[in-house]
Amino acid sequence: MGGADLAHSHGIYFAQRSNQLALIYGEGSDDLDVIKRQNKVKSVTAYDEQGKEVSAQLTPNGPLLVVNTDKQPAIVAGMMDYGLWSKTTNGEWQNKGRDEVPGATFGEHTFKYAVHLCRPLNGVMPVLPGQKLQIVPVGKQMPDQMGQALTVRVLYDGKPVAGAEVQPDFVNDPDSKPLKTGADGTVTIKVRNQGLNVVVATLDTPPSEPAKANQDEHKATLSFVLQHLPE
Repeated sequence: MGGADLAHSHGIYFAQRSNQLALIYGEGSDDLDVIKRQNKVKSVTAYDEQGKEVSAQLTPNGPLLVVNTDKQPAIVAGMMDYGLWSKTTNGEWQNKGRDEVPGATFGEHTFKYAVHLCRPLNGVMPVLPGQKLQIVPVGKQMPDQMGQALTVRVLYDGKPVAGAEVQPDFVNDPDSKPLKTGADGTVTIKVRNQGLNVVVATLDTPPSEPAKANQDEHKATLSFVLQHLPE
């Protein structure tokens, strides 16, 4: 599998690792080396329940990138610019714009976004700055049991977008058939896990740099945890 195939399929999300909230780069069971990709992470921000930003830093800790905050946030968000990728005539991918690869047959610029709910919200999730593609739960209350329905709305530039592809479980079922959002940007899924859930949405848009790419690919995740029974 070429580099851009990986760039296309992989995303970022937040999850607990050794009692710390970490930014994960991968897909399915694959946790790839996020440390060497740290320079591609353009922002990590944290917010309280009202959407007010609180201080947050992304810090290397062994093989992890850990989120450190002064106060316990309600929401943490991140954005990664994975750059330009072009496909050569022999099927290989190069981390360059199409204009830099002679005979390139295809090029794309990939962007990855992540939002994590640290705890249930008491109201509607705000539209967050820096999240060009964002998955927002519809309503004021999240499900608390596996198998319950969850309606989400996918926003592009803060507005509902039709045709975004949504999968309910990016970690445990990354090959599931995507559901497409309707005209109002919504789709209803079933919560897959009594534990970590990572919902993912993908949207291809016209290129921001037409000379360098055929399209921009945006991939966004929404992660949250349903509590299990006490031990």
